[in-house]
Amino acid sequence: MMKSKEKALIVLLCVTTICVSWRGYRPCSLPQDKSLCACERCLSEDDPWFMKRFNKSVEPFLSANYNLSEDAFNWWKVSCKLARKQSLNLTFRQIVDRLFLTVLPSPDLLESSPDRCRTCAVVGNSVNLRRSHYGPLIDFHDVIIRMNAGRIEGYEADVGTRTTHRVMYPESSVDLDNTTHLVLAPFKILKRYWLPGSRLKKQTGLKPNSDSQQVMVLNPAFMRYVHHMWLKKKGKYPSTGFLALVLALHMCDEVSVFGYGADSDGNWSHYWEKLRKKKLKTGAHPGDTEYRMIQELDEQQKLRFYTGF
Repeated sequence: MMKSKEKALIVLLCVTTICVSWRGYRPCSLPQDKSLCACERCLSEDDPWFMKRFNKSVEPFLSANYNLSEDAFNWWKVSCKLARKQSLNLTFRQIVDRLFLTVLPSPDLLESSPDRCRTCAVVGNSVNLRRSHYGPLIDFHDVIIRMNAGRIEGYEADVGTRTTHRVMYPESSVDLDNTTHLVLAPFKILKRYWLPGSRLKKQTGLKPNSDSQQVMVLNPAFMRYVHHMWLKKKGKYPSTGFLALVLALHMCDEVSVFGYGADSDGNWSHYWEKLRKKKLKTGAHPGDTEYRMIQELDEQQKLRFYTGF
């Protein structure tokens, strides 16, 4: 009888030791509910501070059958300059119908699973990336999101080599390869951007039908949610970079953030450019508010913020 108890105790100690040893790789306890993901800590796990801001029910991407609320459409028109005289007086449904002539009707997203840990690297364009040597760390992630004209060639050691998603607005479009999803931030939408042969399609190299699966469009309701819930309506609208960051929180279980913030002199400059305009700010974007929120998310252990050197 004593030997049986001793054997049981030894087995229990062995199991406990294994759990502790592997804690850095994946949480382990006896007993435990099945985790929502295979990461050490899943973003979607309940946390009062986070859940006051994070709304999983908001769809990040627009789909062909999505019905936008009147409040969200009005915010979109005013905040994103759709109401200007040069913009066409189109209804939301007319815009969507034109858009999905060449864009996949419903984006395919990888959902959370106890069997995987979805990791995102969000790579901003801040001068703080210079000489950071973050490149290999960035490339290690599953999803790598870049913004607008952020350059790679010549900066690989600091910014990495891979891109899975590039968030752009039409005026800032750049050439994309066939492994990168275009995530279109619909600022200043005009009719010409959605027609065959448009400047957007020429610049990105997109061809109707064959490349439609590579295009995703941010949902105006998602953009409004980021502005209202995450930024408390500061500024006229969120920056492309901050939209990309919140998008990553919705797409991944672990998020790492690189290349955000002003330089030591307070200039919001890009890592590939020589700064000519001193005291460069963020315009209509609430840059300081966005930066403080990134810092807070890091402090709350909801993402890892790599600030550069």
